[in-house]
Amino acid sequence: MMRLFIDSSVPFSAAYSAQGYARDLIMRALTGDVILVVSDLVLEETRRNIAQSSPENLPLLEFVLASIPFEVVRARKSQVLAASKYTELKDAPIAAAARHAGVDLLVTLDRKHLLNKPDLAKHVGADIVTPKEAVDRLSSEGEG
Repeated sequence: MMRLFIDSSVPFSAAYSAQGYARDLIMRALTGDVILVVSDLVLEETRRNIAQSSPENLPLLEFVLASIPFEVVRARKSQVLAASKYTELKDAPIAAAARHAGVDLLVTLDRKHLLNKPDLAKHVGADIVTPKEAVDRLSSEGEG
């Protein structure tokens, strides 16, 4: 079973829209088809962003977060500092936690700081993909 580290953009998008690949990943986690890995920082950031931009969706987000058996990891400060050599300091905790967790994929919608960064992906030890790419990989894995 694939383990995916998701940054806050994934549960945010899933709570914000009833459709889309982020929601598909959440549904796959609810049915036990995939393991979603997060850090406390991801959960805090997601709650904060929904509360600020779409407070009416906060109850749905809380329901989703309570329903999914997330694997929660915490990167050490030294791991965050090492990751900051490959991305912005604000995104280094995400990369560090994904690396620490040893996930199959890091899933994000952050095109500016995380996606299309081969050196960062090498550091993390996993491909960094969009929710669509993750769903496509999960689908092809299920066929094989």
